[in-house]
Amino acid sequence: MITRLTSLLSLGAAVCFSTGLALADVVETKSGARLSGKIVKIDGSTITLETDYAGTLAIKQSEVASVKTDAPLNVRLAAGTVLQGTLAPIAAGGLQISGTDGTITTSVDKVAATWAPGGTDPAIVALQRSWAYEAAVDITGKTGNKEQSGVAMGFRAVLAGVSDTLQFYSAYDRQISDGQKSADQFKAGIDYQNNFSGRKSWYVRDEGGFDRIKDIDIYNVAAFGLGYDFIKTPKQTLTGRAGVSYRYEGYGNPLTEDVSGAGLDFGLNHRYEMANSLLVNRLSFVPTFEDFGVFRFVHESYYELPLANPSWKLRLGVMNDYNSEPGRGVDKLDTSYFTRLVLNWK
Repeated sequence: MITRLTSLLSLGAAVCFSTGLALADVVETKSGARLSGKIVKIDGSTITLETDYAGTLAIKQSEVASVKTDAPLNVRLAAGTVLQGTLAPIAAGGLQISGTDGTITTSVDKVAATWAPGGTDPAIVALQRSWAYEAAVDITGKTGNKEQSGVAMGFRAVLAGVSDTLQFYSAYDRQISDGQKSADQFKAGIDYQNNFSGRKSWYVRDEGGFDRIKDIDIYNVAAFGLGYDFIKTPKQTLTGRAGVSYRYEGYGNPLTEDVSGAGLDFGLNHRYEMANSLLVNRLSFVPTFEDFGVFRFVHESYYELPLANPSWKLRLGVMNDYNSEPGRGVDKLDTSYFTRLVLNWK
């Protein structure tokens, strides 16, 4: 009886295993490799395949000899034809798409995009604006020879389209060392960039807040101008900006003269997406027309690594804030280092 039961279980397992294999999508490469899994998408250059044995694989479409799917997909060919159906290889390296609306014979390299039934064509999705959000926090503490505690929080919302980007952001930093505040700063801003012609763009931005350690009751920098993308690829951008600005800084100490006047606005924004990490660099230089020796220079660089949950990131960075004419008793340069936990969502 036990032997018979064991045989039945083995047979059932074999049937289930065989069925699982039968239901898998199959990608065969020109080098002879045969990969099974679930085809997530084809985008005209890459076939993305989810597998149980190697995670998600990105296969060059130019190196693929044949594709087979068991479930129907929406398929858009390079010529613009769209058909929903299953994919199957045919003789001489061809590809057959079979659906309720008919059958088309083509080749793998002619497939421009695929997406799940009921979904939206990626080309249309790419033209739509979409929101992305980011929240960051770090909490520090120390006891012993010195007592230290602090918290820094930040939020950013980005509405991105094909040719423009709108950003809202805010941040607050408060640190206490041996009972004395060593940081008490808040900022909030808005930044809009419109790429009106290829690499060329125009922008407008405004940022305001306070910095009580630097005796700044309130500050504001408003600017607009033109930008140019020195580097513009899917993984890396380097954008330079040049424009005019209005800067105001109101100090709590009546002996410190407030800053109020028009000036220039220069910026450099760099973003580089690596395989499993992100590098961001931002520079801002705002001198006044009246005296170019009166300026504010802000630099921020950070390196971001994903955690086990890809929505969570670990961010390591440094920020420099240089004010050529600070308040009385305040240093010109302020440098801070940070390690932050970041949550991204859409």
